[in-house]
Amino acid sequence: MNPDGRRAEELCADLLQRAGLRILARNWRCRLGEIDLVAEEAGTVVFAEVRLRRDAAYGGAGESITPAKRARLLAAARLYLAGRAPCACRFDVLLLDALAPARVQWIRDAFGE
Repeated sequence: MNPDGRRAEELCADLLQRAGLRILARNWRCRLGEIDLVAEEAGTVVFAEVRLRRDAAYGGAGESITPAKRARLLAAARLYLAGRAPCACRFDVLLLDALAPARVQWIRDAFGE
């Protein structure tokens, strides 16, 4: 991962923690993909995807989450949850166009899965 990507994830992890979420994992990897941040909020597991796009020439950060990327996130999340007690979960997306806390767009339950 490039340094800006690391800083974006750190900035978003800090934002989640300040909002009361507990970080369970960072860059959780499996054979099906990677989840940037896994957190917990009031008993709900939150799978968070962080996207930084400074240049909107090819679409903004939100457009970079393709159907294929979404499918990989869902598959990885299912694997993360496998063997654990059933619980509520959601997929949040944190979009950035600059490395500044005020520039983070946090979309809760972005996938509605």
